[in-house]
Parts: sequence; structure tokens; C-alpha cells
Amino acid sequence: MRVLQTVVAFDAPDLEAESTFWAALLGGTAEVEDENWHIVSVDGEAKVCFQLAPDHVRPQWPDGPQRQQAHLDVYVDDLAEADAFVLARGATLLKVSDDPTASEGFQVYADPAGHPFCLCWG
Repeated sequence: MRVLQTVVAFDAPDLEAESTFWAALLGGTAEVEDENWHIVSVDGEAKVCFQLAPDHVRPQWPDGPQRQQAHLDVYVDDLAEADAFVLARGATLLKVSDDPTASEGFQVYADPAGHPFCLCWG
């Protein structure tokens, strides 16, 4: 067996909001496969997908009753720029870094549907 590709797929109640957010963050394009499935591609390769889930319950990070089940780490070269970018597109800041000036670290955010993700550096 040979794995040809792997793609992370998230449930979301609003596919347009999710796919647009992640396409902007990853520098790709959002493609509507059908009313139940959107794909975000970067340089022609699918990177993340979204499946319509009208009853999706937003995770409550870090330890609410509906906990996160997975998250993406997105490494950036400029935290301040990336922070402004994701917040302007609907992300919510969940945890500020203990030291944003450190040589490495992360901050935790939620995308428009509440899926946690980290902006990382170093």
C-alpha cells in the first residue's frame, strides 16, 4: 500500500466562513466541491477540507464539556502580522504566549467554527 495524499477534514456549520478563513491563512484557494464539502488548496494541492455539519458544537478550549479533538499548528515568521491577519478574518484569541518575544513559542486561537489552532514560531 502507498499513501497518495493526506488531508485534514473538519466539521463546520458554515462552510463558506471556514473555507474562506483557512484559504486566506494558508495562502490558497477555497473550492466548493458541493454543498456539503469545501476544499482548501495551496499550489493545486488539497491541504484541508470542510464537511457540512449543521449540528456542529463549538469546542470549548481548553477544558470545556465539548473539548478539542485535533488542532493545526501553523508556523509563521511574524507573530504580530499573523495575529492581526487571523483576527481580521474571524479568529478568536484563546491563549496569549507567555513571552511573545521568545525565540520560539505559540499562541492559541479558534477559527470561525471554534476549532482551535496555534500560530507557532521558532
